[in-house]
Amino acid sequence: MFLTGAFPAISVATYCLLGVALTLCFIFYFRRPGKLPPGPWRLPLLGNAHQLPSKTPWTVFGQWAKTYGNIIHVDLFGQSIILVNSQKIAFDLMDKRSTNYSDRPIIPIAAMSQVGDTFALQSYNDSWRRQRKMIAQEFTAAGVSRFQSLQEREWRLQVKRILHNPDTIFSEIKLRAGVIAIRALYGYYVRTPNDPMLSNPIEVIREFSRLSTPQTGLAFRFLPRWTPGVTFFKEALDYERLHVAATVAPYEWCKTNLETPKVLVPNVCCDIWEKNSVLDQDGHKQVYNALSSALGGGLDSNASSALTFFMTMILHPEVQQKAQMELDTIIGFDRLPDINDQSRLPYVRAVLAETLRFMPPIPLCIPHALKEDDIYEGYFLPKGAWVIPNIWNMLRDPIVYSDPMTFNPDRYKGDDKAMEQVKNLVFGFGRRGCPGRLFAENSLFVLIATTLATCNISPGLDENGKQVLPNGNYTSGTISFPEPFKITINPRSTNTDALLAEVHELYE
Repeated sequence: MFLTGAFPAISVATYCLLGVALTLCFIFYFRRPGKLPPGPWRLPLLGNAHQLPSKTPWTVFGQWAKTYGNIIHVDLFGQSIILVNSQKIAFDLMDKRSTNYSDRPIIPIAAMSQVGDTFALQSYNDSWRRQRKMIAQEFTAAGVSRFQSLQEREWRLQVKRILHNPDTIFSEIKLRAGVIAIRALYGYYVRTPNDPMLSNPIEVIREFSRLSTPQTGLAFRFLPRWTPGVTFFKEALDYERLHVAATVAPYEWCKTNLETPKVLVPNVCCDIWEKNSVLDQDGHKQVYNALSSALGGGLDSNASSALTFFMTMILHPEVQQKAQMELDTIIGFDRLPDINDQSRLPYVRAVLAETLRFMPPIPLCIPHALKEDDIYEGYFLPKGAWVIPNIWNMLRDPIVYSDPMTFNPDRYKGDDKAMEQVKNLVFGFGRRGCPGRLFAENSLFVLIATTLATCNISPGLDENGKQVLPNGNYTSGTISFPEPFKITINPRSTNTDALLAEVHELYE
């Protein structure tokens, strides 16, 4: 998570070097022109480092908005950070002024490794445009339709498995999300959670989340890599090796096995090759970095939303029953719902939208950065400032969403425009919006519809046989997950087993 973490152990010599660097930052900071947005009182040199929360920072930043307003300035070792708590301000800056707000900040771990070459973290430049265009062209409405059968089969298989063993729901959901993403991108079918094609990218995401914190990286950005006592630089080298392995291995596997039946088609990697028939070394690097960005975006975010869905169905059985009634009426009992049924199931679509609103998988958007100084509503926003939209707070705005802490799909009244408003926030802003949005929506829809059509979801039981409700808490991190909860899942009818019996793994 970008705003959590702690300092590694450092020596006295390191503190001296750090003090000199921070003093220069302090002098530079007070030479800035203009009135910065309000924010909490800060210390010399450290700024607000002592106030940045280590857990669920989105809730703390939402509380700060009540004191300082919806645009807040904080300082971390001389680095300006602009917190945006309002949907209007976010769109004013990152959509209407997207040319100036589409850059990424220089995150130290990204600058020290090839993860900084992926379009998710690249500066707003020609390489970024080329990579993003590759992925965006593959995930159009027509493009994602190629993968509908994959998504339907894998999420149905997931439902089949958790019906037999509900305790595996957390691991099974993460596995199926990985199977779908890697199969669609590279034509490779993951069979176990321990497959390096899946486990390495998951470890990369986990380590990036830890090493990308300002407390870990920004404090040492001016120090040489040989500085004694700083473990960050060694950890960055270890991370670089892991990232390269996770990025290059699936790409090289696809290239090596291209002419064999091992590579399953269609897949995005092969499609990009067909459209770019002549690729030099840099061209191949652009392709595998683009695919790496897409994989990073698809592994955990859908899994987070899927687990939020199961948690809220336990807590709101009335929503579950209403959605099941719609499915029974429209789909019936002789087949499973599929992605093409979306337009006929407005309440199930509302359940999806409310799942995203209730807890967006990335509560704090990956930071944007200003390319040039700007003025907004009289406030000076300096070049290079990090701009962090608090999506969680925007989706809990009581002016827009009455009783926002309650899970209530009826709030949309079947209005797709209102549902789109939620998705527009969840999937990012301006030119940095997620190009795989349609793919992600289809995946979540088929999971929700299949589960509700075939399962009754209820609280799990403790060792005494008493029901235990989820506590509703979430982990801190770039992608946030519900804390583990117990669950009971039962088939809705004798027909459920018959319908799911036809669902098989690709290689069973």
